[in-house]
Amino acid sequence: MPVSGGRLAGNLAAMAGSVLFGGAVVATRSAGEDVSPLVLAVLRFGQGGLILFGVLALFDATKLRLERRDLPLVVFLAGILFAVFPLLFNGALRLTTASRGAVMLATMPLWSVVFGRFFGREALTRRQGLGVVLSCAGVAVVFARGGGGGSWSDAGGNALMLLAAAAGALYAVFAKPLLRRYPAALLTAYTMTLGAAMLLPFAVAAGFVGEARDLDGRTLLLVLYLGVLAGAGGYFLISYGLARLSPTQSTVYINLNPLVAAALGATLLDESLSASFALGFAIVVAGVVLTNWPQTPAPPGSAQQRVSPRRR
Repeated sequence: MPVSGGRLAGNLAAMAGSVLFGGAVVATRSAGEDVSPLVLAVLRFGQGGLILFGVLALFDATKLRLERRDLPLVVFLAGILFAVFPLLFNGALRLTTASRGAVMLATMPLWSVVFGRFFGREALTRRQGLGVVLSCAGVAVVFARGGGGGSWSDAGGNALMLLAAAAGALYAVFAKPLLRRYPAALLTAYTMTLGAAMLLPFAVAAGFVGEARDLDGRTLLLVLYLGVLAGAGGYFLISYGLARLSPTQSTVYINLNPLVAAALGATLLDESLSASFALGFAIVVAGVVLTNWPQTPAPPGSAQQRVSPRRR
C-alpha cells in the first residue's frame, strides 16, 4: 500500500528528531560533568523555546495565540516534557553510562502502548505490537554483550531513565489532540518555554548565574547543540511527526537513540562496533517498519469497519 506524503513526512521527521536526540544523549552525558541537571535543562529549553518563537514571529506573529480552553493541557504537557523529563534524563546520565541510559529510554514506545490503551487514546494492531517488541529487542541485542552488572549508582540512573521514558510517552499520548489544532512548532515553542520558566526559579537558587558564566568553550558548544539542534530542532521534528503518526508510531523511533549514540562513540571516540550492533540495528529497523507500515483499509461493510473507534 503506498505511503501518503503526510505519513512519509511524519516518519522522516520522527526519524531525524530521534537521530538528533541520539547525539543529545552523548552531549548531555558530557556537558553534565560541568553543569548541574537543573541548570542544563533551563539552558537547553530556554534557548530552544526562544528560537522557535523567534522563527514563528518572523513568519506570522498574529498566529501565536492559543485558545484559553487549551491552556491547562499545554501547561501540563510543558511540565511533563520540559520540566520533569529533563530533570530525570539529565540526572540519570550523571549516574549511569550514555549507552545504558539510552537503552532504558528505548522503552518509551512500550510506555506509549500502555498509556494509549489505558487512556483509550490508541488501539494497536497485532503487527504494530510485534513491531514495538521487535524494536526494543533489537536495542537489547546491541548492548547484550555489555554485561548487566553495574553499581547501585547505575541502577539508580537506569530507574530515573525509565521514569523519563514514561514521561515522554505520556506527553506523546496527550499532545496528539492539540497537534490537530495547532502547528507542531507553535505547541513545541509554548511547552518548551513554559517548561524552562517552571525550572528557572529553582535553577537560579541552585547557582544558575554562576554556572552559566563559567561555561568553557567546549561545554558551551555542547549546550548550543542541545538547545538549537537537539532542542528547538529535535523537539519540533518529533512534534511534527507526532502530528502525522500515532503516539506509538512516533515514539518507536526513540529506539534509534542508543544506536546513534553507539555510532557516534565509534566515530568520535574510536570505539569499536561489534557484529551484534549490525544485527541489532537491522532488528530495530524491522520493528520500526512493522509498527509504521500503512494498514490496509477494511473492506466496505466489514465488521472491522462497522466498529467505530473510541472518541478521543
